[in-house]
Amino acid sequence: MHETTAPRPQTDVLISGGGVAGLVAAAAFGSAGFTTVCVDPAPPVTEEGAAGADMRTTAFLHPSRAVLERAGLWGRLAPHAAALQIMRIIDAGGETPKARLVRDFDAADLSEEPFGWNFPNWLLRREMVARLAELPLVDFRPGVATVGLVTNESGAEVRLSDGSRVTAKLVIGADGRNSFIREAAGIGVKTTHYGQKALVCAVTHPKPHENVSTEIHRSGGPFTLVPLPDRDGVPSSAIVWMERGPEAERLAALPAPEFEAAMTERSTGVLGPLSLVTRRALWPMMTQIACTFAGARVALLAEAAHVIPPIGAQGLNMSLADLACLLDLAEADPAHLGEAAMLATYTRRRWPEVKAREIGIDLLNRASMLEPRPLRDLRAGALGALYAFKPVRKTLMKAGLGLR
Repeated sequence: MHETTAPRPQTDVLISGGGVAGLVAAAAFGSAGFTTVCVDPAPPVTEEGAAGADMRTTAFLHPSRAVLERAGLWGRLAPHAAALQIMRIIDAGGETPKARLVRDFDAADLSEEPFGWNFPNWLLRREMVARLAELPLVDFRPGVATVGLVTNESGAEVRLSDGSRVTAKLVIGADGRNSFIREAAGIGVKTTHYGQKALVCAVTHPKPHENVSTEIHRSGGPFTLVPLPDRDGVPSSAIVWMERGPEAERLAALPAPEFEAAMTERSTGVLGPLSLVTRRALWPMMTQIACTFAGARVALLAEAAHVIPPIGAQGLNMSLADLACLLDLAEADPAHLGEAAMLATYTRRRWPEVKAREIGIDLLNRASMLEPRPLRDLRAGALGALYAFKPVRKTLMKAGLGLR
């Protein structure tokens, strides 16, 4: 049987990966007038109670809102947002899990708006898939994987798991930490494993969170309470509890009442007794960065380019900064989309910025894991000293938000 000689379907951009970053990228390029194909082997789960639902939450900081607006997504998401007005850091590294140092970073010190807005990931997928359905230039193909990539000076040919082939001027690898596109493009990575896992779930609590995101440091990793909209009139938060792997697995397997007691103790009781309202999920912690963010006709973004622990809401916000940079370059010179000069500029602008943030998050995570009491005391002292100087505090807040 002879292979057909019919021309391959052509597109400006092919996005491999339909997670949150890939869906935003598809909406952004489609909204900007580029023909876009987006594929992912797993259809997105868009209901909280469905099997495989992503129980994590994402806090979009200020720079990310502009990207979401360009993609036509912010209007859909805004009604579901929980504002993050204050970022509170608590050190509970004493003999018992009690707050011994509390420091608040208030968005009012920088602007009239909150630091950012928090959303459940399953809800993000629901609204993003609905947005793609409105865009005539976007062809979203859930249940289809990328299985082959061949590039040359004029473009890339991508082979898909349904047997079809697509030629594209630019291929975006948004296919996660084990990216097929990255591997096919011959791009290496540097990986650091921490032996940690993040346990994520949603809870309700009697005390209102008052739009305060609270990060509690003791040992093993930070315990973070991130505001969510009320559940049936009851205050609710997302939990991200980072622990060494065996301990995280033990906690995930506890009966609900015992797990709730352990959560409440680890939280220092800051919001009162915590009640579990969703299933628990575990995610292995690592730091990973690609050696370059681009290859021939290929750009990497999100976890295909970089992976960091969930500290300071940096992960997906860095991913949307990748997208904003790539979109700016594409719109500035659409005639040369995906060409070597454009992709070299993308790596030059993004790689050093990501590397700097990776180093910072790595140091923070290692500090949060400290077990010996004298080192925990040192951590608390350093936090207090940094907070005491207002110019330093504002600089740290701006750096955390990705502001200049």
